[in-house]
Amino acid sequence: MNRRPTLLAALALTATAALTLSACGSDDDSPSKDKDNDKIAGVDTGGEKSASPSADAPDSGGRPKITFPSDAKNVFEYEKTGDSAKDAALADSTLAVNAVDEAIFESDTGTTALGFYIKDKALSSYITYVQKYIGDGETWVGETRYSKYKVSLPNAGKAYVTYCSDESKSYIKNKKTGKVDRSPATSDAYVLYNASLTKNSDGIWQTTDVVSNRGNKACQP
Repeated sequence: MNRRPTLLAALALTATAALTLSACGSDDDSPSKDKDNDKIAGVDTGGEKSASPSADAPDSGGRPKITFPSDAKNVFEYEKTGDSAKDAALADSTLAVNAVDEAIFESDTGTTALGFYIKDKALSSYITYVQKYIGDGETWVGETRYSKYKVSLPNAGKAYVTYCSDESKSYIKNKKTGKVDRSPATSDAYVLYNASLTKNSDGIWQTTDVVSNRGNKACQP
């Protein structure tokens, strides 16, 4: 799916610069993103399965259920690090992605999950992002894959997560007409993300800031 490069242009990261994605080899910043999971707010992961709660079974901390339509799916490919804090940050970062997508599918920026997994600059930016979809009467279908995850914890309450997305098999759909734009994918279908997360009093790793770089070579096949 060729995303409008201006959609997340508002995402201006502050502290994530410290993370410099040497993880996947990075460039600059510019934004965009995609997502989902058919009936799962959690994940479809590669490697060793990660421990993200499923959408159908809210767990401790009052985690909200996230529901996706059957024609859209997010796949998260990463291996557990063996460090419980890092693994929790990774899992919650995927739920933040799914929360944004659910808001797009629901055409609603007031969903419970959006404000549960995302706050501060990231929340205001993602609300603007979702509103763009709503205003254009669009959603997306297909599959978006997330991979090349790297995570670091500078302290007990702060985490930085970097990863790539592959939107080459997800497509923009007009909600009114049902028409799907299946234009051939370009390098813009591959996006590099740098996310900053903060652990709240309930132990939830909330995404507070994000910067993305569409067409980043580190994320291209």
